Amino acid sequence: MRRLVEDRARHLGFCGLRITRPDRVPHLPERLAHWLAEGAHGTMDWMEERADQRASPVALWPGVRSILVVAMSYRPEEDPLALVARRGHGAIAAYAQRRDYHEVLKGKLKELGGYLSAKADARVKVFCDTAPVMEKALAEAAGLGWQGKHTVLISREAGNWLLLGAIYTSAEFEPDAPGVDRCGSCRACLDICPTDALPAPYRLDARRCISYLTIEHQGPIPAAFRTAIGNRVFGCDDCLAICPWNKFARQAAETRLSARDDLAAPDLRTLAALDEAGFRTFFAGTPVKRTGRDRFLRNVLIAVGNSTEPGLASSAVARLADASPLVRGMAVWACGRLLDGDALRDLHRRFGADEADGHVREEWAFALTAGREGTRSPSAPHHETGAQT
Repeated sequence: MRRLVEDRARHLGFCGLRITRPDRVPHLPERLAHWLAEGAHGTMDWMEERADQRASPVALWPGVRSILVVAMSYRPEEDPLALVARRGHGAIAAYAQRRDYHEVLKGKLKELGGYLSAKADARVKVFCDTAPVMEKALAEAAGLGWQGKHTVLISREAGNWLLLGAIYTSAEFEPDAPGVDRCGSCRACLDICPTDALPAPYRLDARRCISYLTIEHQGPIPAAFRTAIGNRVFGCDDCLAICPWNKFARQAAETRLSARDDLAAPDLRTLAALDEAGFRTFFAGTPVKRTGRDRFLRNVLIAVGNSTEPGLASSAVARLADASPLVRGMAVWACGRLLDGDALRDLHRRFGADEADGHVREEWAFALTAGREGTRSPSAPHHETGAQT
């Protein structure tokens, strides 16, 4: 039976399948509770809402007897770190340059689960980042790899570039041996993090993580992190890309999710000009669309401000009258980084004198008094600066 399921998984494009049992992750409740108690999940309240089910597969579904964990590679063709130096272009995380993995994996998981159900006469439930399931911990328990010091799963065959899904089933399978930690003394992922979101090995403070700040965080990004974000407009691949295990990733092209060429290094001018309709059209079918235009433009304008290219200032000026206060505020910050005092005062007279939003007014006050030298805005929420714990 297992061989049949593995063959079908390969046919569907999965590069790995391993099996564990719900009792093979006894450490999960304690680890999750500690992480939540620290507040390291930031504003991701959904991590708390069903924490008992997240920490225990049986709590989510009492009928589960075996858990099949599958992986699909999204190994990028180019080194993501090279794009960080191209300040006139936006850096989008490698996984988001592709069709939304929720849609791709969920469909394939349903097909594989249906096949398993029919062949084994068993019940199944499939999960792909849409339920309280700790896929990375389960993948390590199943032997697909190990959670590295950056907390992401690392595979000896596919490196860091894996998307994961899980199939809970009532069928009984012999479990695989768990993954073995092979990070050794390496700390490359910790040292490269631009915002010190990895205060210690195997610990992630999401409140400092660029992926969290540019994707999950709802409001203005605290000014303490804006310069470090650089040109990363959606997510961050630094801790993944630096990992030396990537040199062993050798998945064939046909087993990877293919990327869109126009998302590899989009021009910041093009991104900053997107209205709602343009945003939805340009990012149709990708994970970026789920973040929404306003939050994405917030990120783009931070990248514009970090570009140090005065020619991009017009892209920020064009957003000073945007309907979204979130966008206007970041446009002000970008102008403050790229323009001199006389130009800022003129813009304030035109766009800021009658500003109704309190946050945007604070951004104007900061830009006019601190200009290019400032690194902290009075509006930055102190509780979200993410103290290392």
